[in-house]
Amino acid sequence: MSVKLEGMPSNLATADTFTGKKVIDREGIGYGKVKHIHINQDTLTVSGVTIHQGFNKDYFLSDDYIDKFSEETLLLSRPPVRTGIPVTDIDQNKIGKVKRLHRHPDTDELESIEVSHGLMHSKILSKSEIWGIGEKVILRMTKEEFKNLE
Repeated sequence: MSVKLEGMPSNLATADTFTGKKVIDREGIGYGKVKHIHINQDTLTVSGVTIHQGFNKDYFLSDDYIDKFSEETLLLSRPPVRTGIPVTDIDQNKIGKVKRLHRHPDTDELESIEVSHGLMHSKILSKSEIWGIGEKVILRMTKEEFKNLE
């Protein structure tokens, strides 16, 4: 439990006050709870958070996803793509699930996703093929166009 110290500015808080808070986006979709806050050792600024989403499902979100910490929640500026969430086509037909995220090694920017469909099949799609993200990933194509991809 953190305590406000005498002389401490009102807009400062300790990092441990945010652990356990719900993580939501602008549409109210929940993504889990804050597990850790990561601090850049050189600049002493928040560089990201680890989100806990149930049994053994932790993932990292960089600071560009963070909009604001409120009293009870961490508000995200945009919804994150996560592994294990459903993938649908533009007409809401189920295609599969996000199997793996491919990020740029230097910037950690999402470059593509691997979508598993069927028992042993998967396809890699560029982030430009993603139309929307929320509780699921919506692609910019129909299911038939997805099937015809190499």
